[in-house]
Amino acid sequence: MKKIWRIVALIPLLFLLTACASGAGSKADIASRIESQAYPTITWGVKVDTNLFGFYNIKENHIEGFDIDMAKEITHRIAGEDAEPVFVEVTSKTRIPLLKNGNVDALIATMTISEERKKQVDFSQVYFDAGQAIMVPEDSDIQDVTDLTSEHTVLAVKGSTSADRIKEAAPEANILELENYSETFTALKSGQGDAMTTDNAILLGIMEQNPGYRLAGATFTNEPYGIAVNKGQEDFLAQINQAIDDMVADGTYQEIYTEWFGDNTESSIAE
Repeated sequence: MKKIWRIVALIPLLFLLTACASGAGSKADIASRIESQAYPTITWGVKVDTNLFGFYNIKENHIEGFDIDMAKEITHRIAGEDAEPVFVEVTSKTRIPLLKNGNVDALIATMTISEERKKQVDFSQVYFDAGQAIMVPEDSDIQDVTDLTSEHTVLAVKGSTSADRIKEAAPEANILELENYSETFTALKSGQGDAMTTDNAILLGIMEQNPGYRLAGATFTNEPYGIAVNKGQEDFLAQINQAIDDMVADGTYQEIYTEWFGDNTESSIAE
């Protein structure tokens, strides 16, 4: 049975929504549950299509990325070295419902802290600073977000802050929203849009795997990522924040950051 918990969990979305739609367990105190478990686990909602953050490596048969390594380290700091992180796939559209239903304990899924989202969930301190940008083919005439007109179609992911903010930055452009990053980039490749928009770090991850694209101009928003937990989980949230503070203080955060974003990079939260 212990081995079963050690397997990375990629549970089909339909099962999650039907089996736990009643929200069973969503009100249970997570910190108390972890303390009482013989084999502690923390279930994390993560992306599996976002290179550098949360990406399913088919060859290695596991999920990897910055968010994944952060979740593993936080799990061990909260619940001990024998504790196991369990990973459940989420998208920008499904992550908050899955958290509210109790399917996951926390979300670490390139999720921007916003006032609107704070009405539904509580956030940790910022664990990654990003900014929204647009990505275009290398031969595109688009040089900046201000170049977008009614003649252009911009591709974005449903349920993301990027979809809302591109409408403010380029009000004349046509916006086409798709389910996830894979579908959005496929649409860009097939010519269904002129540009794709999301956070710069995510776009850089896509570009790393797909030559022939570039960022057009600088970032035009500030996108601070936070770990989300359900309302009423103050003790659990405090444990997450303490773990992040300790990781920054002892250099572990910077080690994980450098592993995924380069030897000569330094995150602003680690300064």
